[in-house]
Amino acid sequence: MCKTTATYGNDQSSSLKSKAEVTNDLKIILAVVNDGKEGYLSASEATENPELKALFKRYSGERIVYAAELNEHIALHGTDAENVSGGIPGGLYRTWLTIKQALSSNEDKAILNAITTGERAAIEQYDACIDNYADHADHLQLLAEQRAGISAALSDIESRIVQQHN
Repeated sequence: MCKTTATYGNDQSSSLKSKAEVTNDLKIILAVVNDGKEGYLSASEATENPELKALFKRYSGERIVYAAELNEHIALHGTDAENVSGGIPGGLYRTWLTIKQALSSNEDKAILNAITTGERAAIEQYDACIDNYADHADHLQLLAEQRAGISAALSDIESRIVQQHN
């Protein structure tokens, strides 16, 4: 597993991992991406604001592309990831529960705040794999590009929160 707080005590130094361990890291990222996709879809259904609805659908679409790219990389390692959908570990699961509670409120500010929490958790997961670049050298560029996309989405959402305060 990428070095994160969700490694359940299995914090490995940056020694080269087996193909199965690298594939597992990618599957964890894929689960995070799939949960983000579902989160944005749920957010688009929860808001009445047409601009936010369109934005959330766009970010959900980006996550669909990210998932397809990750599936390709997982397949390059000889593993099938077709059934990986959500189910992220530990702290990220609690983050998802927070998002679901915010969505049930149907308040745009709460939804936007919850999304920032989810995106920060996703970035942490990406950072953990990127920090282990020796283990992820063959897909480091993909992870960095996807992380940049998530970071851009986070910045956009945070700017909308500031706008809500004005």
